[in-house]
Amino acid sequence: MAVMSLHRAGDRYPGGDPAAGIETRHAFSFGPHYDPGNVRFGALVACNEERLAPGAGFDEHPHSHTEIVTWVVEGELTHRDSAGHATVVRPGDVQHLSSAGGVRHVERNDGAAPLVFVQMWLAPLEPGGEPSYGLVRRPAGEAGEAVSYAVPAAGAVLHVRRPQAGQRAAVPDGDFVYVHVVRGEVRLTCAGEVAGLSAGDAARLTGARGAELTAVTAAEVLIWRMTRPD
Repeated sequence: MAVMSLHRAGDRYPGGDPAAGIETRHAFSFGPHYDPGNVRFGALVACNEERLAPGAGFDEHPHSHTEIVTWVVEGELTHRDSAGHATVVRPGDVQHLSSAGGVRHVERNDGAAPLVFVQMWLAPLEPGGEPSYGLVRRPAGEAGEAVSYAVPAAGAVLHVRRPQAGQRAAVPDGDFVYVHVVRGEVRLTCAGEVAGLSAGDAARLTGARGAELTAVTAAEVLIWRMTRPD
């Protein structure tokens, strides 16, 4: 039987360094905000909403055994890592850094406008390996178009939905399904239950089958479909 759990934008843990131009809102237990009941959902261990002022950023820092997927909402994100990649990530792009056995990277807002992005961390099915990097330019296409990006190392697929007001969009079936509203308002129907979601809100669906989104306004929604490890 499907179970839906709602998590509102106002319930996120505050983080970052506002004095340095970094404001973060964490959906899961993170750093000093430890909540043993909110450590992960499926493969997902972090869903951070980041806001960086011009010139602000995260200096070089390490990651390991984590699949890091970044979705830029506004502005431009400058990325550099110890494997030699140097890119600028723009709205609609999907960036995927597989930290594997270990990698270091820098994330900055080198532009003149504020930067807003969503960064999601997933636990891999198997630890170790060699780091890798991928950048898919604007896979979301036009409004109303549905696209997907697979992260097989974590047994997960990211689905992007951009419905116009009044449009319906199917939510993929899955053992674990995480729905995050980037912008706009939607109604989520799952197992006969209907919930309204706005920007920053999320829903966690367990055993989801036949769930559906209806856009109240033009919206942008990120949906993770994750399988249960064998």
